[in-house]
Amino acid sequence: MERQGASTADAPAERGPRKRRRPEPTPAQRALGLLVRREHSRKELANKLTARGVGREEAEAAVERMAAEGWQDDARFAASVARWRAGAGYGPLRIRAELGSHGLDEALIVGALAGLAEAGESDWPRRARELARRRFGDDFADDPARSRKAADFLLRRGFDGEAIRSAIRGGPDID
Repeated sequence: MERQGASTADAPAERGPRKRRRPEPTPAQRALGLLVRREHSRKELANKLTARGVGREEAEAAVERMAAEGWQDDARFAASVARWRAGAGYGPLRIRAELGSHGLDEALIVGALAGLAEAGESDWPRRARELARRRFGDDFADDPARSRKAADFLLRRGFDGEAIRSAIRGGPDID
């Protein structure tokens, strides 16, 4: 049964005015939208753009434009990630591996770790001791089982053998 007085031609008029659709953002606009939220490496930014349907060549051109304009900088990204990870309790080996996974070259990784040293944030043995004490208590070194757990924990966090040995043996007091 058909309703009286209603026709298919009247349907759009009954719904009200149509909303205008936004134009599809350009690859450069998409890249800028990602960079506004947080720093990205070139590789990461290009991969995110291609995952969002942008062609590989267009994505590379957009990333190149962002770098030329100063919106994207791998050195700034490396320094940011290094500070963030060091502050979160990760050691230099883990930070180096993470920066490498973002497609950064060795010079940028070394520069980011050197930036931590210049800022006084790279006393890795002290950081390892603080982290182990927070996690396992002040007297963890007296118990061999807890001491081993602390060493394993610090190893997973990316600290080297020297920092781990210093943390386990007590080393100089951190206070």
